[in-house]
Parts: sequence; C-alpha cells; structure tokens
Amino acid sequence: MSNKPEVNIFWFRRDLRFFDNTGLFQALSSGKPVLPVFIFDRNILDKLEKPNDLRVQYIHNALNTMQNELIGIGSAIKFYHASPDEAFKDLLAHYSVETVFTNHDYEDYALTRDESIKSMLENNGTSLQTFKDHVVFEKLEVSKDDGSPYTVFTPYSRKWKAHLLSNPISFSTSEYLLNNCFKHDEHAIPSLESMGFSKQAWNFPQTTVPDALVKGYTDFRNFPAVEGTSRFGVHLRFGTMSIRKLVEHAKGLNETFLNELIWRDFYHMILSNFPHVGKGMSFKKAYDAIEWRNSEADFDKWCKGETGYPIVDAGMRELLATGFMHNRVRMITASFLTKHLLIDWRWGEAWFAAKLLDYDLAANNGGWQWASGSGCDAAPYFRIFNPALQTEKFDKQGIYIRKWVPEFDTLQYSQPMVVHEVARKRCLETYAKFLGKD
Repeated sequence: MSNKPEVNIFWFRRDLRFFDNTGLFQALSSGKPVLPVFIFDRNILDKLEKPNDLRVQYIHNALNTMQNELIGIGSAIKFYHASPDEAFKDLLAHYSVETVFTNHDYEDYALTRDESIKSMLENNGTSLQTFKDHVVFEKLEVSKDDGSPYTVFTPYSRKWKAHLLSNPISFSTSEYLLNNCFKHDEHAIPSLESMGFSKQAWNFPQTTVPDALVKGYTDFRNFPAVEGTSRFGVHLRFGTMSIRKLVEHAKGLNETFLNELIWRDFYHMILSNFPHVGKGMSFKKAYDAIEWRNSEADFDKWCKGETGYPIVDAGMRELLATGFMHNRVRMITASFLTKHLLIDWRWGEAWFAAKLLDYDLAANNGGWQWASGSGCDAAPYFRIFNPALQTEKFDKQGIYIRKWVPEFDTLQYSQPMVVHEVARKRCLETYAKFLGKD
C-alpha cells in the first residue's frame, strides 16, 4: 500500500485568482485535499525576451499574493520551473493523485500540452478534468440556429445576449472552500532572477471597476489622450479578474463596454472553431496568396515608431515603453503596417505578441486579421485608415502624440516613409491582383 499523501491537484494557469474560479471550485468540492500547483513553463518562458518581460513579473506578483493567503491557512501553492511533463512526473512520484483539475485553455500549444499531460495521467490511473472559466460562452454554446459557428459579430452578439438572459451568470464560491487545500509548508516560489528575469518598477492596472469609467466608455474610449478605457486586458489574460464578474457589472451600465467583452468571447469562439487562424493562416484563405513587400527596414522603422506618421509613431513608442497600446491606436498602427507598408500581418501579430502585457492569441490574431482584411467580419480590403484623418478625429490637439513623440513639429522628426495616397493606391492594386478583384 502506498504511503504517498492522497490528494487531488488544481493546476493554476490563466486563472490566477481564488474568487469565482470554476475549476478550483470543482477541485475543492471533490472530497479530497487539494494540492494547488503552478508551473513556470520553460517551454513558454524560454522563448520570451529575457530579462525584461513584465508579464512574468505580473504573474509572479499575483502568485505571491495568493501564496500569502494560503500560507495563512497552513497550505501553499507548489511551484515548478520546468516543463509540464517534468512537473507532473515529479508530482506523481510524490503524491497519490486521483484527479487533476484545471480550466480550459484554447491555444494550440496549450491543447497539445494538455493532451500530453492527460495521457501521462491516465497511464498512472489519474484523470484530468477541465472546465470553462476563461470566457462566458465557448466553442458552439452560442451558434447559429443550424448549430454552425457565427463568423459575423453583430448576429453573434445578439444571440450571445439572448443566451445570457436564459443562462444567467452564477459565481463559484471557490474562495470560501480554501480550507480544503492540502496542508503542507513548501512555500518557496522560484525567484524572477532564478528564471532569468528581473524585477522592474511598474504599476500594473488596478482590478476595481469604476462605474464612471464604464458609463463614460462610449464617449471616451476612442481618444488615446483620455483615460477612457479600463486596461483590464492583462487581468483577463491571466485570470486575475473574473470575466463573469466584469460582464455582470457592465451589462446594466454600458452596452458598448459589454460589446467589447463579447468581442473577446467571439474571437475565442473563432479560434476554437477555425483553429487554422491560430496556426498562422488567414481566416479567409484567399488572403494567403497575397505577396507582401515584407521590407525588414520598413518593419524596423514601424517597430521603433519612426515612420514619420505621428499617430502611428506615438502608438508604437507607447507599446515599447509601457507594454500597452490604446485600442484605437492598435487599429491605426496595424492598418498602417499591412496596408501602407504591405507587410504581412503575421509580422505585426508576432511583434504585438512579444510586447503587449495583455497579449491574448485569440484577440491579437482577430485584431490583426481584421485590420488586414483577412479575418472574419473584417474591414474590407479597400478600407484603409488615413492616419491624418484618424489624428484629426481622435487626437486633434496632439496631446497623445506629443506625449510619445516629443520631437513632433521639430526638424528632428522623421519624414513620412511613404505618401498616404501612393501607399493607398499600391495597396489596392496589390490586394486586387491577388484576390481577383476588379
């Protein structure tokens, strides 16, 4: 008979909170002591830009807070800095595990990882149970009447809202069951430095939801010089905030804010039902025929914010300095790269993936394909943002531009790398050639 402690495991991933954590609630309700586990996954971390990736620091901060709460009740999260395979081999060697609980992840690497872990666990007589937590509705929960997935947002959002009325939000009370955690005193969290990262002075966005911001969202969300957006993307990306709580809060206050949360579900639904979009392919496959210019010199200027178009440069510099970019400016910079410079949207997608604190594959991919015209419900290929008109509409006084491009209006500022009218004509001709348009 084994003398290993009998436990169930909860595996934290993109759900770094105790409140309303679906899989954690199921684990804590399972009747066995629950060992919480977090893996600093080398397969992911070793591909990041060391030592300055703030996302790892954000995760580390969130886990420290959670760990202190668990230590207060005599438990702790058990940490690994390893591949998931290595971590679970060690866990199975030291514990008798009936079930591993975790929440769904929808990205390609995660799906492959979870299949591998599931096989390993089953060979040990252990089951893997996963739950919906990261989104409100997933996969085909909101679908057309014939059961097929939507590919246009507006009818999807109408059905989503109707589905919410008939399936009202309920919260799991996982935080009240933490005493069911396995009692142990392995408290150590791998330091940032031991994993190749450094700590930086940084104020991450707060998790409270100001009513005034939500109510004013429709009026102010498009103006990058105004604090008119929530910046909750990083919380939703890593699960330090419950999407259900945010939806419940928003639904009576502002329809536009709620619609932005529905866009998030929409893009995750697209990723689940059309997985080729997460593997570097266009949603509209005809767009994969386009021959992009792909000038590395032009791409470098775009990355550094040296295009000579002030609103574009301001956005790119904000991203480099803060890990954030205002959503309106994300659209402008993405349109500029793909349509003014004729550089493959995948290059821009990868740059945002490397730099955005709130990077989320489904939303990032959806946004880039929208901007390039290759995605579902995308801007038509002939709609090309004019940076000057966008500036006139959304930063007329140049407040945002001057914050990030202080040399604007001086002789030191870059000359425009392309002329808008020339770039627009070139784009239309290129797209028409490869898409067979007249």
